[in-house]
Amino acid sequence: MIRSMTAFAACERAATGGQLSCELRAVNHRFLELSVRAPEELRPVEAAFRERVAQKVSRGKVDLSFRLRSAPGARAALTVNDELMGQLSMLARRHHSQFPQMSIDFVELLRYPGVVEEAELDAAGLQADAMALLDQTLAEFVAAREREGANLAAVMRERLDGIERIAAQVKGWLPEIRAALRAKLDARLADLKLPLDPGRLEQEVVLNLQKIDVDEELDRLASHVSEARRVLGLPEAVGRRLDFLMQEFNREANTLGSKSVDSRTTQAAVELKVLIEQLREQVQNLE
Repeated sequence: MIRSMTAFAACERAATGGQLSCELRAVNHRFLELSVRAPEELRPVEAAFRERVAQKVSRGKVDLSFRLRSAPGARAALTVNDELMGQLSMLARRHHSQFPQMSIDFVELLRYPGVVEEAELDAAGLQADAMALLDQTLAEFVAAREREGANLAAVMRERLDGIERIAAQVKGWLPEIRAALRAKLDARLADLKLPLDPGRLEQEVVLNLQKIDVDEELDRLASHVSEARRVLGLPEAVGRRLDFLMQEFNREANTLGSKSVDSRTTQAAVELKVLIEQLREQVQNLE
């Protein structure tokens, strides 16, 4: 399945400790580069987050972020450290004779460090919720990449059709171009008005025709088009493979242009390069 490297997905769910949200966004990159932002309670499972993303994504600069918001009106459960409260009470009674004017305010006592304890967050429960939410977000993220990838693949197939059409045109022009070149060579040799060995003459004509022969380049172009179409149908990430194939396309187009002795084939080589560059631009967006 062809996938774009750029995508965005966001999901949210009720979780341990409040409302948990997850976002995934990605742009083009040669390799997979993942950055993670998460609350401290989720830091212990950051490696698991990275592993899960890597199972679904192979290329792109990816940002993964989690955010935990307390539910509206929610209050953390508070408990009093009775043991510490008892120790403070005993100290107050022990020193009352020394400080007879001493008064103890209950609210001030609660502010003493450690007297009031906040119930600990269920970290394991939150981590499990986060992993489930990541799976949901990843599914939407991959689906978005695949939708965009389908659009890119359609554009690429149009460009491949154009390359195939131009190559077929050039192939059809070749007999006429060869005949015109041979006639031009014969005319030039005739103008020399010198005795020439027929065998030598034929050899020179063949050598000149070989210099402009592009049958091999056209055959390779057809082969590259066929391979590109095959790769577009593979169920795996194909960006790197197609990127290499674009280099081969360019090589054949450049050779075709350098061997051209006809304005039609020169123009065809230019049009091929335009189509190949458009293909290459799309390939840069593929995973």
